[in-house]
Amino acid sequence: MLNKHRMSDSNEESSMILQNMKKRKQCDNQNDDRLSDLPDCVLLHILSFLNTKQVVQTCILSKRWTHLWKRISTLFLHSSNFSTLKCFAKYASKILTLRDTSTALHAFDLDRWGDIELQLFKKVLKCVSSQNTHLKELGISLHGDTSLVMSCVSSCHALTSLKLSLSPRGSSRTHDDTPTLFPNSLNLPLLTNLDLTNFAFCGGESNCVEPFFAFTKLNSLVIHYCKVIEAQVLSISSETLVNLTIASPLEKINLAKQNNLSMLAEIKTDNLSNYAEIHLSTPHLCTFNYTGYLIQKICGSGLSSVKKVNIGDSRQFHASVVHSLVIFNWLLDFVNVESLTLTSTTLQILSLLPNLLEVKHHSLCNLKSLDVVLIPLYDGSLSQSIKDDMLKKAAAKYHKEVAKFSKAFKARLEPPVIPDGIVDFLRQNSPLAEVNISSDFPHVLNLKQVAESIKGAKIVKYRSRYAAPASSSIAPPSATAHASVAVSASAVPPNLHLYCGEKDGKSSNEDKVEKHQPNTNSPLLDNGQ
Repeated sequence: MLNKHRMSDSNEESSMILQNMKKRKQCDNQNDDRLSDLPDCVLLHILSFLNTKQVVQTCILSKRWTHLWKRISTLFLHSSNFSTLKCFAKYASKILTLRDTSTALHAFDLDRWGDIELQLFKKVLKCVSSQNTHLKELGISLHGDTSLVMSCVSSCHALTSLKLSLSPRGSSRTHDDTPTLFPNSLNLPLLTNLDLTNFAFCGGESNCVEPFFAFTKLNSLVIHYCKVIEAQVLSISSETLVNLTIASPLEKINLAKQNNLSMLAEIKTDNLSNYAEIHLSTPHLCTFNYTGYLIQKICGSGLSSVKKVNIGDSRQFHASVVHSLVIFNWLLDFVNVESLTLTSTTLQILSLLPNLLEVKHHSLCNLKSLDVVLIPLYDGSLSQSIKDDMLKKAAAKYHKEVAKFSKAFKARLEPPVIPDGIVDFLRQNSPLAEVNISSDFPHVLNLKQVAESIKGAKIVKYRSRYAAPASSSIAPPSATAHASVAVSASAVPPNLHLYCGEKDGKSSNEDKVEKHQPNTNSPLLDNGQ
């Protein structure tokens, strides 16, 4: 009897589960029908927010959706969404072949990093040329015949947004290859956003090049790894420009000395004469972003109106007073900045300027927030420059401290991540400005110790060292050695500290909780696979 009751109960449960499944399926079908009942224009608008691979996948939903994707007005073809480049080329070629050409194409973005297949390249050019009166947003990243691409782009007079990253076929994956010449007269009257990578701007008799003067509606300009030919100055003059981003300084190319552009090598020198000067006449510039070697000279009145500044990780392994002067001169022009973001590397380089902390400046008067992104000071020429500077300053003021510094450096201790007094120097005209500390290396750097050394500073981003990504979990050789070094307190100057191996100031309860946290590391997923 007991078994019969159990079987009866089981049958009833199964029946209820089946009924619930049927109801859910009916509900899903009703929702699908409701979505399918929407007008084509609404469905196509919804699909325009997806990448093209996802849009094409909707063809399996029902007959209603079979050919709808062919009428999409946006195409986003990125090779990173495919497992192999061969699959991407085949897929992209089919998309361009099967698409309904009677539908106006408003946005097209092709990202094929590396040499593009000739068949696909021809179809891309044909697609852009046939839609040149409709295209408003265009992005092309590839290695191929750059002159054909630029000829095609120059006919798209309706463009409002243009993003180009071009290199000749067979180029390497670095940005040291032959740059693409940017046309001196590109007629794009409606252009508001321009993003250029690996281009060269050619000057004239005036020794000055002004490639963007024709873009009277330009709002945002991004320059990545670009060069200047036969000119000393790159002029950016715009009444409408609001956002400016520069990645790497503008190297100068002298054709009289260098006949073959493909033979160019990256210039790594402290000589400012090897780099073109940027002259800004941008009265409404609001945001300024810079990453790269800190040797770019900027003049003009453009920086005086800026409200938000971000000087990112320079990836600079060598520095001198020349670099610190460049940063200092930028700061003098930031009279209206409200938000300033700097890396600790940038602050280290700035601190090389002699007697910096004694200088009274009149900039940063409106500063409301100072964000410092901490980056480990790895062993190398930059680290040695910082140590030599600290020894030099100690010898000038405190002769007894020199021996302590030398002993500490030999014991593998490091200078502070944020140089002493540098934050107060930046805030001297805005003492109430917030100081926010963040880092992607909390397993190497002691964020709590750094924050406590600066009045009013707070940590805004902290990730447990036990949950750090595998790619960043490898500490520098010096850091691993720090933990085992024992130096007497009397021999260590107060402004030196360990990178790791110290308590980070958490309570014992927090420490116990963290020790029992499982390692949740997992490799990054490749979207679109």
